[in-house]
Amino acid sequence: MKIADGNWMIQPGLDLIPAVQIFKTTVKKDAVEVLVAPRDVESRSGQLDVPLLTIRFTSPMKDVITVEAIHHKGIKQRKPEFEIYKQVDKQLDIREDSEQVIFKSGNTSVRVPKAKEWNAQYFYEEKQLTKSDFKAIAHITSDEGKCYIREELNLSVNELIYGLGERFTEFVKNGQVVDIWNRDGGTSTEQAYKNIPFYLSNRGYGIFVNHPEKVSFEVGSEKVTKVQFSVEGESLQYFIIGGETLKDVVMNYTTLTGKPALPPAWSYGLWLTTSFTTNYDEQTVNEFVDGMLERDIPLSVFHFDCFWMKGLNWTDFEWDSATFPDPVGMLKRLKEKGLKISIWINPYISQQSSLFSEACEKGYLIHRPNGDIWQWDKWQPGMGIVDFTNPKACKWYADHLRRLVDIGVDSFKTDFGERIPTDVVYHNGEDPQKMHNYYAHLYNKLVFEVLEEKLGKHEAVLFARSATAGGQQFPVHWGGDCHATYESMAESLRGGLSLGLSGFGFWSHDIGGFENVATPDLYKRWTAFGLLSTHSRLHGNQSYRVPWLFDEEAVDVTRFFSQLKNTFMPYIYSSSIQSSTQGLPMMRGMVLEYPNDPACGYLDKQYMLGDSLLVAPIFNKDGIGSFYLPEGTWTHLLSNEVLEGGKWQSKEYNYFDLPLFAKPNSIIAIGTEKKTPDYDFADHVELHVFALGEGKQARTTVYNTQAQVELIAIVEKNGKEITIEVENYASKKWTLILRNLFTANEATGARLFNREEGLSIQPEGKSSKITILL
Repeated sequence: MKIADGNWMIQPGLDLIPAVQIFKTTVKKDAVEVLVAPRDVESRSGQLDVPLLTIRFTSPMKDVITVEAIHHKGIKQRKPEFEIYKQVDKQLDIREDSEQVIFKSGNTSVRVPKAKEWNAQYFYEEKQLTKSDFKAIAHITSDEGKCYIREELNLSVNELIYGLGERFTEFVKNGQVVDIWNRDGGTSTEQAYKNIPFYLSNRGYGIFVNHPEKVSFEVGSEKVTKVQFSVEGESLQYFIIGGETLKDVVMNYTTLTGKPALPPAWSYGLWLTTSFTTNYDEQTVNEFVDGMLERDIPLSVFHFDCFWMKGLNWTDFEWDSATFPDPVGMLKRLKEKGLKISIWINPYISQQSSLFSEACEKGYLIHRPNGDIWQWDKWQPGMGIVDFTNPKACKWYADHLRRLVDIGVDSFKTDFGERIPTDVVYHNGEDPQKMHNYYAHLYNKLVFEVLEEKLGKHEAVLFARSATAGGQQFPVHWGGDCHATYESMAESLRGGLSLGLSGFGFWSHDIGGFENVATPDLYKRWTAFGLLSTHSRLHGNQSYRVPWLFDEEAVDVTRFFSQLKNTFMPYIYSSSIQSSTQGLPMMRGMVLEYPNDPACGYLDKQYMLGDSLLVAPIFNKDGIGSFYLPEGTWTHLLSNEVLEGGKWQSKEYNYFDLPLFAKPNSIIAIGTEKKTPDYDFADHVELHVFALGEGKQARTTVYNTQAQVELIAIVEKNGKEITIEVENYASKKWTLILRNLFTANEATGARLFNREEGLSIQPEGKSSKITILL
């Protein structure tokens, strides 16, 4: 929302009450409250006919400060609200002297002067993060009678802004206008399915605007040194989130809004779908599944898209009997082939659905203000929308899902949930403007909780498209409708990395693109990228996505990377547990791991998969991989090639290769099972130790599929000694492989251990500690 007109004027039709003069500062037990006027109010005459803004500082948890700016307090509080997970131990410290008040939570603080011009300076320890300056906070009234509150926070030199959801525009958000408003716009526009009012600054802080309705951001776009955000109404609340590192900031944000659930191990394998508008029946499905098995391509999940139900009847939760006369038997037969089953759903009920009349009569659909059911003909004829604020509607919808789980369904693709109208009335009276984004949260939460209830903890997983803040608790999310082009592949990755920096741990995309048909070249490159993402799905619109329809080499490439990903599962699952417990993304923008490397601030075509693996997909038909390695000795995971970091690299790669490098001083646990992602990760696990430097220590933990620790390995190098310590709780066989232990400038004649050479240890009891003299 543009408010200013240059530096000195405001947009026509707007009237401002800016924060100018501090009138009174009050220190309370756990809060600081500041009354701010738009002019000097020291004299008695100045205290007539003047509005005041109340600016309040509190804290929900350590290292997080709540800022609330209020014009009129008497406005009725409208819901829904984001669920905020507060902590008891906030480590508050409030100090004041004659000049200023300091409100401190943990190491994050705000400093506000007394009885002077308005400004609030935010710090982490002694480092200034940002500042709300003179007139930055303001109440705005438009000629149409609408009211808004805005804040402007300073941008420093070289400060970069990230996040704000799964955005397909440029990765660095500086210069962009972003409206937090869920839309179904595909991956090639400024619109987004997952809008999150949280941004992350490379200066080491985050801002979360605690409003589920539309939040309008101007990121250095209205004023080049300001991030402005505004909401309609008489109050604005946001959190400033500090941390020792960028990762700490993201962890604090997800502590505040919810940690991602841990997906089941089987979900990391390859998913294959029917595609969308293609013709298919059980014979087609079996041809796909058997074709994958015959070609030795590991397959974990088969997904039935929309037309498992009869066309024009969505959603009625009934298998189309003409196409699938024996759904119970079919699912049983597929499960006997080792597959999990996913099916498509959405929260819309067509007028042709057998459920429509029941939903109308019982008040399960969203209404217009005059009492009519809200309907339109987009997507489905006479479509209504389930009202998830009605507990009875939730039970009704959930019972249909439970019935499907009972016959063998393991997961739901929760499609749509973005085009939610605002000219409606909800069962519980919640504000339709706030519900527009929040609807997706209620939808995904209900479906996820049904799966947890029926299948158990760590067994629930969605394939969700829409979300808002807090939606990271219900993984997995995928990128939406992308095109079969390299450009769309790149924009999809940008969106995924942006979503990761917005607190989402797990993300996927349609391998090969959803719209159009990929060339064999693009399909093979996207397959490598897709199978080095947290979750991997072959899916399309009007054509099938099985690899043999592209060429025979595509079959080999799909087999190679599917098997490779399965062998990576000990590492991937360990990284997933870290994502779930700490709230960090599995697919990380390089800036998150290397915030002090200026080159990493803009990188959006490569990422870290967990802590230790760098992945740089190929985005051109020439097979040229262009990528940047931060400082250190990096080892190519497949070839054992060693490259020194701190510079850009450009190399040609065939279809069975891409830039895939292990970070120095890391251990990557690699399994021996290629056919399935859910196996005994600790049994015969290989512990690959990469480029261990002098005085450095590397460690890893291997879990079982129930997220229980089975093995912990710590390797340390001191001079000519390598110390290896393993706690082997499950008494499994393991192999230690030291890869590129020495750099070129170390002692002549030193032995180089490569992938083929390792130290095998047969464990005795539950722990081993040995020292190797080199």
